[in-house]
Amino acid sequence: MRLVPIFVCVSITAVGLLTLPAFSQDEGDAAPAEPVSFYRQVRPILQRQCAGCHQPAKQGGKLVLTSYDDLKKGGENGVSFEAGDADSSNLIAYISGEDPEMPKNADPLPAEDVALIARWVKEGAKDDTPASVKDTIGPSNPPIYHAPPVVTALRYSPDSSLLAVSGFHEVLLHQTDGPDADGAPVARLIGRSQRVTALEFSPDGATLAAVGGAPALFGEVQFWDVSTKELRQSATFGPDTLFGAAFSGDGKYFAVGSAENRARILKTEDLSQHVKFDAHSDYVLGVTFSLKNDHLITVSRDMTAKLVVVENGQFVDNITSITPGALKGGLTAVQLRPGQEQILIGGSDGEPKLYKIFREQARVIGDDFNKIRAFQPLEGRIFDLRSNADGTKFVVGASTALGGAARIYDVESGNLLHELKLAEGKPLPAPVYAVAFRPDGKQVAVAGFDGYVRLFDAETGTLAKEFSPAPLTPQTAAK
Repeated sequence: MRLVPIFVCVSITAVGLLTLPAFSQDEGDAAPAEPVSFYRQVRPILQRQCAGCHQPAKQGGKLVLTSYDDLKKGGENGVSFEAGDADSSNLIAYISGEDPEMPKNADPLPAEDVALIARWVKEGAKDDTPASVKDTIGPSNPPIYHAPPVVTALRYSPDSSLLAVSGFHEVLLHQTDGPDADGAPVARLIGRSQRVTALEFSPDGATLAAVGGAPALFGEVQFWDVSTKELRQSATFGPDTLFGAAFSGDGKYFAVGSAENRARILKTEDLSQHVKFDAHSDYVLGVTFSLKNDHLITVSRDMTAKLVVVENGQFVDNITSITPGALKGGLTAVQLRPGQEQILIGGSDGEPKLYKIFREQARVIGDDFNKIRAFQPLEGRIFDLRSNADGTKFVVGASTALGGAARIYDVESGNLLHELKLAEGKPLPAPVYAVAFRPDGKQVAVAGFDGYVRLFDAETGTLAKEFSPAPLTPQTAAK
């Protein structure tokens, strides 16, 4: 299943405006307001503000708010509403008043949102969700795949025992060694975000963060307990998908980017917002913390890597050159080089680069002082890169319109070590969107548009295994 947002633009020319007839309408003749739509107006409010704690994977108060039927059924305190009677509605009672009980640990809903939901109940609380878009996927109804899912994120656990792979509405956990390695997933972490754009394990390996959302609806951060495979926390931010994921080295903070041109630093203890950073002019697609955890580095489609103070969100500097043409496209990936105050970055020009984080001399227009070296470019756009544990090597993946590539480089020398290919030297068959370097240094993982995860020997660059991360169900033809 793939969601394709459709943008419709209607324009009226100045000449057309001049030819419109002028008329007035008495207040008493005003057209009646359209009935409130559950799907277009009420549902987005609940998804952005309430469903993080009330979803199939985390049913706070035994209440689920991700569908009309679940909302109507209510939770441990009874049904949410009786159609036509807003005054006695549990739903309205919880979100209204001077100090509303919900949303918990968050700002109250705006008064106009509460009024809108109350009006919807008064008007009969009708469900106008189109049948074609109803989403019933949850832990009791997992996604069914007839082909491997497009993979947009990969990450190994710190102890190298698990490989997390993004799917549709879920993260699939695979063992890296033993009898179950590369077979069926050992766990399917199914949440409400249709898209999972980034994955990251906490430094102690106890938590897996999954970042994503639903385009043009909400962005979400999920914290999963790795030992129990349960959703520990979920928080919703903004009206669109989130990108990038990074834990600070001390585990105190978690950072994400977004389609709002914004980065956020969250407290890991409760996913509350510590600071937000708004200095970018386009999507923020990657984030990483400095070695001392006192700065955040963000990269964006606006062709900059920016340095931010963690304590207060203050903008410090553009790490990359701000000279027009110095970067030939947006930046999509960034990672701290382990043990160094340096970052690896990649983006639209296909050229991986190594930069110092902190400027050591005054900026001069036209300089690119922080740049240490560039590596041999890949064809297409870089989507992901990942260093090994000691910062001596890194793997990078890229995509063109028709194919993909992945390489391993030596960081110090800048040399290309391996071009990752299939058996008999055949190129990778599809765009690459995600890569990961196993912490013990034995393997790198590569995946992308065709959905297959390919594991390569990190020392030789040879293909070791390939597999579908999700169970596949044969599709039967209709009679």
